[in-house]
Amino acid sequence: MRTGRRKGWAKGRTRIGCTAAAALSRIAIALATLTISLGSVAQNERVTLPDMGASADAILSRKQEEEYAKALVRQMRAYEVLKEDPLISAYFEDMGFRLVAHSDRPDKPFIFTVIDQPVVNAFAAPGGVVALYTGLILAADSENEVAGVLSHEIAHITQQHLYRAIEKAQSMSIPLALAMLGLVLAGGGSGEAIQGALIGGSAAAQQAQINFTRQNETEADRIGIQTLASAGYDPRGMGEFFEKMSHITRAMGEGPPEFLRTHPVTTSRIAEAYDRAQNLPAPAPTDGRDFYLIQARLRATGEDYPDTALKYFRFQLQRDDLSQARTNALNYGAAICLQRKGKFAQARKILTALMDGQQHLAYEIQMADLEVESGHVDDALNRLSDLYQNFPGNHAIAIAYSTALLHEIKPGRAETASVVLRQQLLTHPDDPTLYVLYARAANSAGNHVRAEEAMAESYYLRGSTPQAVTQLQALVQRDDLDYYERARISARLNELQIQLVKSGEQEKQDSG
Repeated sequence: MRTGRRKGWAKGRTRIGCTAAAALSRIAIALATLTISLGSVAQNERVTLPDMGASADAILSRKQEEEYAKALVRQMRAYEVLKEDPLISAYFEDMGFRLVAHSDRPDKPFIFTVIDQPVVNAFAAPGGVVALYTGLILAADSENEVAGVLSHEIAHITQQHLYRAIEKAQSMSIPLALAMLGLVLAGGGSGEAIQGALIGGSAAAQQAQINFTRQNETEADRIGIQTLASAGYDPRGMGEFFEKMSHITRAMGEGPPEFLRTHPVTTSRIAEAYDRAQNLPAPAPTDGRDFYLIQARLRATGEDYPDTALKYFRFQLQRDDLSQARTNALNYGAAICLQRKGKFAQARKILTALMDGQQHLAYEIQMADLEVESGHVDDALNRLSDLYQNFPGNHAIAIAYSTALLHEIKPGRAETASVVLRQQLLTHPDDPTLYVLYARAANSAGNHVRAEEAMAESYYLRGSTPQAVTQLQALVQRDDLDYYERARISARLNELQIQLVKSGEQEKQDSG
């Protein structure tokens, strides 16, 4: 469950930016923030594009790439378009970094995200940000197909395709390109608009589309499929997904999926993908259990109404050609839907049967969540404590364990949650959910100063720097701070205020 940004450490989920009006209210801030808020990254407020013959490597340093990538993720959080379920995020991060490790640039930094939009799409952005849309994941039949898309997008980054296109456009700095991407996300994430924003703006979008796809899509296919095979995935996955998109195109007539508008698929391109796959080693087949479980979780938690997903799972379970892995995944998804409907006994029965047949972390975490929600908190804590001891570094377990510990206001449990969360913050310093949970833990344990600091950091990571500054300004005025607390808070406040001044948001905040 996503925690609301503007309600302290209270539980709940908001959907900011779901309407055009809400999105437009953030456009000015998004433009200003991404254009010049990272003044510490570059000597000038805008990145000067190199001459036509310059190397794409000269556009941004590695540090600049990392800073821009983090800024883009904060912006996506501000629009609340990210799907940040720990199990789902971890699965696709693991898939992405497994591919990167076998690419020709394993040293490059990457950030893998899942965008909660029901369109078949994916894109790569400066700084190594690769985004998969939930619609694409749900449209895939296997992990090899999704890995094929990811390897393709990774190749766009490792081969500097985006930077080359920006060089040729000669019309936009990368900060402005990222700001335009924010506007595209606010408007629903059109594939054509995304590529136009990243390459050179709407005026150059049409020509960029032609040049970018024709010249670089083939190279991304060729390099991506090699990465796919090297990482141990079936290289036929890329061709299979292209073929699936081609079938959808014919069925939809003039309305192809978003993916095809920026990744046009032709018969020759499909044939080339299959030809390349024939010359590459195919791995031993797997049952795809992990992918099917994550796909089911995505569908079960993504539908606004659980009955919609539940009907899908029950319909699919009537098929007589299902593997055991697919059957288990569909039942797992059904159990999540039943829990969302408050049918706890039915959900428990399904999860118990799944766990009796085969142990899996997804089942254990869902059962613990069910136990908490149905009032059996102690049972959930016993289950999660054992999991945490066996897998102390697992992010999803740590989140679930901390959430269960904080379900009731008990100082002793809050102290335990604080320890768990501090350890996670060392390895996941950019996760706003951790800071919200830590704020709740610190508040319950009586450490209100740390709680307020953590909430300020969560605001910042969710793209609300003004709110973070306001929080810290109020905190630094307290007369009960010791020297070290005041120095620490003042230093962070100064850092964020500098960002506001450079982005022009400080004036807006002062006038407001």
